[in-house]
Amino acid sequence: MYAIIATGGKQYRVSEGDVIRVEKLDAETGNTVTFDRVLAVSDSTLKVGDDVANANVSATVMEQGKGKKVFVYKYKRKTGYHKKNGHRQAYTKVRIDKINV
Repeated sequence: MYAIIATGGKQYRVSEGDVIRVEKLDAETGNTVTFDRVLAVSDSTLKVGDDVANANVSATVMEQGKGKKVFVYKYKRKTGYHKKNGHRQAYTKVRIDKINV
């Protein structure tokens, strides 16, 4: 059984027991979060639309963190302009506990 959820502007295919990294959520480590935007659920048949209107996915927050550093380098030739910038994207690691249909 799997579900497709939407969070943080992205879509994820999840099953019970999966560990995924999503965009940062406002939750403490160890708390339970609920994803209400369920797009599809598949057990033996695929259910979409009104069939999954009341479905949700429960997950436990495992950790909050930051990803690898990404360097952004801007350069314009002949003018001496160059600029280096770094960015670390925040994420939340969650474990999928239950898919409620």
